[in-house]
Amino acid sequence: MSLPSLVAVALVVVATLAIGTWGLRFSRTTSDFMVASRTVHPRLNASAIGGEYLSAASFLGVAGLIVVSGQDALWFPIGYTAGYLMLLLFVAAPLRRSGAYTLPDFAQIRLGGRAARLVTSALVVVVGWLYIVPQLHGAALTLGITTALPGWMGALLVMGVVCVTVLAGGMRSITFVQAFQYWLKLVALAVPAVFLVLHLGLAGESPTAGGQVFDRPPSPGDAGIYRNISLIVALLFGTLGLPHVLVRFYTNPDGPSARRTTAIVLGLLSLFYLFPTTLGILGRAFTPELAASGNADATVLLLPGRVVGGTAGDVLSALVIGGAFAAFLSTTSGLVVSLAGVISQGLFRGTVRGFRISTVIACVIPLLLALGTSTFALAGAIGSVFAFTASTICPLLLLGIWWRGLTARGAVAGMLAGAVSCGSALVAAGLVPSTAGLPYELLSQPAAWTVPLAFLVTVLASRLPGGVNTRRVDAVMARLHAPEARVPLGD
Repeated sequence: MSLPSLVAVALVVVATLAIGTWGLRFSRTTSDFMVASRTVHPRLNASAIGGEYLSAASFLGVAGLIVVSGQDALWFPIGYTAGYLMLLLFVAAPLRRSGAYTLPDFAQIRLGGRAARLVTSALVVVVGWLYIVPQLHGAALTLGITTALPGWMGALLVMGVVCVTVLAGGMRSITFVQAFQYWLKLVALAVPAVFLVLHLGLAGESPTAGGQVFDRPPSPGDAGIYRNISLIVALLFGTLGLPHVLVRFYTNPDGPSARRTTAIVLGLLSLFYLFPTTLGILGRAFTPELAASGNADATVLLLPGRVVGGTAGDVLSALVIGGAFAAFLSTTSGLVVSLAGVISQGLFRGTVRGFRISTVIACVIPLLLALGTSTFALAGAIGSVFAFTASTICPLLLLGIWWRGLTARGAVAGMLAGAVSCGSALVAAGLVPSTAGLPYELLSQPAAWTVPLAFLVTVLASRLPGGVNTRRVDAVMARLHAPEARVPLGD
């Protein structure tokens, strides 16, 4: 399997570098590097969002969780997609109208002063690095399992390609790259899924041939009611605060195009998640031993060879591997761009040179973290990042857009309360045995209580006397919600 796998990885890397270099001719100004000068068409932007949002957790982790947990894992694709409905209803258009380049920009525009901006900047950097690490773990897992190469080379390859691409043209370059990678990822899962289903049908085998898919006794990974509720809260509200997703709405020409982009994304995500779900069901039937060995995230990589075998199995596996690397590259590039924008504005006054220096910083630190830590359940790792984001950045956005009473003091207090409570819970979960019952559930899936806590602290701190500049708030809220002239986009 090594040669076809290596060819697939090489083709994806070459295509990524070629498209990124081509995009360089469109990147000249700071605005080009940070938000593509706000001229990205909704259809192109939607494909790019799909490319960066569908990460290792979506491409590999969803199927792996279905192998481990059965139907409880279906909350992940549901939550990932439904989170975009929240974006469509509450965030997309007002955020675009704010005129901000980054989340810290939005915090300063809405609240004034430096404190909220600094805290938001720190949280964006933390969230970005935490999100990048599982992508690099996924690359290491993929290269280690499917080739004879050491896994760490996968992480190094992904970060090297991302760094070159972002340095070349910033947001302009990666918009084209991510749009291409969405469709590559879709094909890389759709073709094997359809082929395997047809193959099994023609062979007279059912998906339950290797055992019952959803009717087996619950495994230790199966979730309870509290875990499912908390997971849904994390995914729904966490999507609202993902910096690499939000920065793409700044590239739309206006608010209506931001809403249109989000509506298209909902369709693209719904289509995509049909296929990892199908492969997860097949994996639960035909590769159940992967759950016991701790390699469930490799399900979509190994399933074609297990079910079909031979040359056809190798070709299908190579296609999946190429799609997996597209997932690692597209998500990581979006995160690096959003982080580089924040770091550049905070340390280098937002210049193009500062953006490029910040890109290197944004790449090196998570690479070192990934190389120094072990691979773990991808979807579970991303779920923890969603819980942290929902507890910190989400209250700032929702209340900042829809509640006039939000103050800088309240926003800072809420973000810190969410960060401390959620971060402490996730760290403590590693010290508590999974057999501890409810205490373990409360710590490992904290969003159900840390998100309400963050909102409550934000509101209470904002209610303290002397916090609101009424005239300034009126001007900003009018800017966020007043209809604007539609910018012609053409065809």
